[in-house]
Amino acid sequence: MNSSAAAAEAARGGRAVRNAVLVHPVSTPSTSAPAPSQPWSRWRAMLRAIKWRHILVTLFVFAYPFVATPFFTFQIGAQSLALGLIALSLTFLGGYGGMVSLAQMTVAGFAAYMLAIFGTSSNAVISLGWPWWLALVVAISLATLFAAALGWLSVRTEGIYTIMITLAVGVAFFYLAQQNYTLFNGFQGFSKIAPPTLLEVNFRDPVPFYFLVLACAMAGYFFVKHLIRAPFGIALQGIRDNPRRMQALGFNVTAHRVGAYAVAGFLAAVGGVLMVWYNGRISPGTVGTGAMINILIIAVLGGMKHPIGGFIGAIVFVLLQNFAIDLVDRERFNLVIGGVFLAIVLFSPDGLLGLWQGLRNRVGNASPNRGAGRIHR
Repeated sequence: MNSSAAAAEAARGGRAVRNAVLVHPVSTPSTSAPAPSQPWSRWRAMLRAIKWRHILVTLFVFAYPFVATPFFTFQIGAQSLALGLIALSLTFLGGYGGMVSLAQMTVAGFAAYMLAIFGTSSNAVISLGWPWWLALVVAISLATLFAAALGWLSVRTEGIYTIMITLAVGVAFFYLAQQNYTLFNGFQGFSKIAPPTLLEVNFRDPVPFYFLVLACAMAGYFFVKHLIRAPFGIALQGIRDNPRRMQALGFNVTAHRVGAYAVAGFLAAVGGVLMVWYNGRISPGTVGTGAMINILIIAVLGGMKHPIGGFIGAIVFVLLQNFAIDLVDRERFNLVIGGVFLAIVLFSPDGLLGLWQGLRNRVGNASPNRGAGRIHR
């Protein structure tokens, strides 16, 4: 009896240790450097992690509106960043949570509708005319709650059933917006929804609007990069790989998944607000089945396992959307998108970033200096 009780106590202690390690990684004190130098060490580690390509990309995105035409600044750059932010929400859900949702565009459209209803639009009968900042906060908050409710409904299923539930919710919202004239104004939707003027900066102009979308996109990207390294993100990835084991270790699998849907919904809501400011209107066609599938295509094109993949996929999608008609008829645009999507999936399941990484590995393995270094070592 004593031995069995000791074994049970040891098992409970082992689980407690594992929980502590997973939630709060153990940090061993460093004797080589005093405590005041630890922040500087952290900054030096961050600086060493910055590569030359990161600097080039940062310089490019900030200099882009000053060398590009207003069409490329607004139509290509701003639209790609806004769509990429919505695709980032799906990348976070699918790549790090293992949950593929087709309703991310629905959440974005819900935020856009709420902004039109609580703010100002062409329909003064329905729109309440609240200040833009109050309507913005309410719209994003309601969209986040809507995404959390959607997550609570769908996280109890897995695989194809999750996809079907999110698709059903998206289609239901589409028909609700199309047939309801009291709240959503039916198929006409809302128009004349413009970004505000703040500190004498007119965000309707291409360059200010581009920097507004760029700031939101960068904030969303770095937020996801930080979150996936935080205890919540690490636990979410563990749930993605083995939910039963994480449940046995004491983690609330349902709460983590619903929280992931809420985070993804917040990102999609911000992207939806930027898209309605970009288009100047919102209608049921914006949240239709085609728009929902387009977000999935964008995320898969760039790479579901990388936060930057959503933005790369959005750039490719927007470029094809604007210039594919020079090669084929406008009615055959979906055929071009489908062909590109099929080629990427066949040759690189990890999207364009996976294809790029594979090419880098091949070049690195074929380098004679790399081989000589290996022999020398």
